[in-house]
Amino acid sequence: MSAKVWLVGAGPGDPELLTLKAVRALREADVVLIDDLVNDAVLEHCPGARIIPVGKRGGCRSTPQAFIHRLMLRYARHGKCVVRLKGGDPCIFGRGGEEAQWLREHGVEVELVNGITAGLAGATQCDIPLTLRGVARGVTLVTAHTQDGSSLNWQALAQGGTTLVIYMGVAKLSEIREQLLAGGMAADMPVAMIENASLPHQRECRSNLTAMEQDASAFELKSPAILVIGAVAARSALYCGNESASEADLSVDINAGYQRA
Repeated sequence: MSAKVWLVGAGPGDPELLTLKAVRALREADVVLIDDLVNDAVLEHCPGARIIPVGKRGGCRSTPQAFIHRLMLRYARHGKCVVRLKGGDPCIFGRGGEEAQWLREHGVEVELVNGITAGLAGATQCDIPLTLRGVARGVTLVTAHTQDGSSLNWQALAQGGTTLVIYMGVAKLSEIREQLLAGGMAADMPVAMIENASLPHQRECRSNLTAMEQDASAFELKSPAILVIGAVAARSALYCGNESASEADLSVDINAGYQRA
């Protein structure tokens, strides 16, 4: 049997957001290496598998990446069906790309399975459309935490004209605010801070760029949380730009354009 590892996205937390392909991989798994942010309810799909926690959390003791690599390789070479289960999507700030590359360099077949990332899920569940015609023409996803401490191109982010979604930014709110202001972003730019995206205890705090650090402190915002920065953060997916529309404007002829064969 050829060595194979599935790199699977478990989604943002809500087990109902797990994809069908992820469920299939879990049902076939002999070994599941699980991240900290994966909801335990997801593991109901792999009752017979060996579960190995290999989490990484800021400020907490983390499993070394080299050790995770060796575990995946060892079990795969022993003919086990290995699932590396990651919160969100494995290739959005999840090291899925580097793990896939390392495994392939060591002769292991890899299959990547998408998951819904927290930035998308959190915004949607707060009725925030990340793109909106005439308001936001795109989305930029960034992380405030970089391995080498290098800085982002804040001026480009501030003036990009897209909705900005920032992961792992709770501890760096002051820096984010100052850098975006210095880059030319409006001081009153709307901000939504979303904690525990998609979970029953999800919370959101609406603010603006200038006040977000103060408001987050009063709100007692905690990780994991994402920041949505842009004009859409002040809107709702249910927003109607023409509130004076008449009933006639809203009527639909369900037979229009339909011809019986």
